[in-house]
Amino acid sequence: FFPQVDSANAGRVLASDAAVFLKKSGLTDLVLRKIWDLADTDGKGILNKQEFFVALRLVACAQNGLDVSLSSLNLPVPPPRFTDTNSPLLLSGTASSDVPWAVKLEDKAKYDAIFDSLNPVNGLLSGDKVKPVLLNSKLPVDILGRVWELSDIDRDGMLDRDEFAVAMFLVYCALEKEPVPMSLPAALVPPSKRKPISVPGAMPLIPSSASTKESHQSLPPVGILAAKTPLTQ
Repeated sequence: FFPQVDSANAGRVLASDAAVFLKKSGLTDLVLRKIWDLADTDGKGILNKQEFFVALRLVACAQNGLDVSLSSLNLPVPPPRFTDTNSPLLLSGTASSDVPWAVKLEDKAKYDAIFDSLNPVNGLLSGDKVKPVLLNSKLPVDILGRVWELSDIDRDGMLDRDEFAVAMFLVYCALEKEPVPMSLPAALVPPSKRKPISVPGAMPLIPSSASTKESHQSLPPVGILAAKTPLTQ
């Protein structure tokens, strides 16, 4: 990413150039301003390579729902994503067929067994059938809401066998204290769902904002979240 912003090969990045690039992260101006303030330690309006790396790491933290703070720098997060065709990682989430699926074969077999035990109809499980399995994980309802959004890739309010495997994969990751991403990583898109165009389920879920207080406006129609949860936001 650094050579893209430091086109003059000066070993530093000006605030104006960095602002244009960081805006492609899809984060709000408020979050980006905080990231800049933390990265630009001496307040000169210029970032050296190390400071730019700090900014990138903080972008990744924000995109994965972590606090934008120096204490988050050592937490394990995927690389940041930017909506730019020249970037190594596209936010559009186009998964080429040669990217191995993150769900291992032996895990997929376990997830398939659970899927079949829930009596799918025409190869699909409704939200009503998936809900008890998700709630059984005892994960916070906002996390479960995000798991549903990410796994229902075709947005039909139902999960097929592969989408269910994605949901189970994300649940187990969350139980291992790994952050649930804000958008579906390319490696998690099932091979059956991969197309040359961008995958709907991998688009940013929160328009221009990946703050930790995002409101889940596209809740599953059957209410994966408990009915008593206030949804006024």
